[in-house]
Amino acid sequence: MDRRSFFQAGTAALAAGQLASAQTKAPAPSARRKTKMHVGTQHSHQDDVLSVLSSLGVNHICSTDLGTVLDESWSVDGLSKLKERVAKHGISLDMVPLPLPSAAIGRAPMGAIMLGKDPERDKLIEMCQQMIRNCAKAGIPAVKYNMSILGVVRLPTRAKGRGESTYSSWNYDEAPDKDKLTEAGAVSADEYWERIDHFLSRVVPVATEEKVRMACHPHDPGMPEPAGYRGVHTVLGSPAGLKKFVAMHESPYHGLNFCQGTVSEMLKDPGKEIHDVIRYFGSRKKIFNVHFRNIEGTFGNFRETYPDNGSVNMIQAVKTYQEVGYEYMLMPDHVPSIPGDTRGAQAFAYAFGYIQALVQMLG
Repeated sequence: MDRRSFFQAGTAALAAGQLASAQTKAPAPSARRKTKMHVGTQHSHQDDVLSVLSSLGVNHICSTDLGTVLDESWSVDGLSKLKERVAKHGISLDMVPLPLPSAAIGRAPMGAIMLGKDPERDKLIEMCQQMIRNCAKAGIPAVKYNMSILGVVRLPTRAKGRGESTYSSWNYDEAPDKDKLTEAGAVSADEYWERIDHFLSRVVPVATEEKVRMACHPHDPGMPEPAGYRGVHTVLGSPAGLKKFVAMHESPYHGLNFCQGTVSEMLKDPGKEIHDVIRYFGSRKKIFNVHFRNIEGTFGNFRETYPDNGSVNMIQAVKTYQEVGYEYMLMPDHVPSIPGDTRGAQAFAYAFGYIQALVQMLG
């Protein structure tokens, strides 16, 4: 066939194809959803750090610890001034942490809440209620918190990572002191749920009234049942536990600080399973913040990697967040350790750039 005949045949085939398409009335592709999610962080809110963050295009943050008492930092005026100071760097203060961090119970500033100690816990809960009210008055739309007893549990030694970097890691079979009780003593699943319910029943109504989103971090890592770890049963350490949690005291302001790394640690095949977990909570609008980090491994045995070399395809993950209409921050967290990298500055910069690229890819 010569060139003229080739193009004539091609044109005829194209016309036939267009006619067939018109006759079958194929539906037009749906409009691509513009992404609203954005890179964020929970770095220090000091001015020197904010200058670096804004230079990297990180324009949304959760502040660091504001203290454990209702002093100036937690007053409406103090929160408003913090928000204004952050805004001078072109950054939005999207979230602040309640004084319920991921610390082990012996170091927890509001330990009585998770220890179930009365009457101290109700006094501390009342303080949390006022903190939420003050956030609302200052125009801060969300808070994050933990319901933790064990804290973040890892092996004492780090695993070899890419190049000369090292990774934080966990292997339940190699963990020391599995039977050594914490200061909380033995805590059954029922006891843990009671303490969570006691807190939620008093705080979620306040958050709902004030329209402040409450983002709870899962237990990191989840532990095998019925063994638990050090006498504690990590009820927020599985997708089933998180589903039960968000259904308690149902409110559009009660949801998750969805640590993708921690949730991946709960799964036997995180590369395949994480997407359905994102869809479950994302489609119900229960994801208020994302710790966008990767792991290599599986339930009970994993290492915390760079975003691009773990078990989860992070490109597909971010597409799943877009699919469910997620619209808040994507934060790096638990970055690998690089020799000479002071406080993880280079590793975080790498993660920020990676997230920025994914968000740009989405449009």
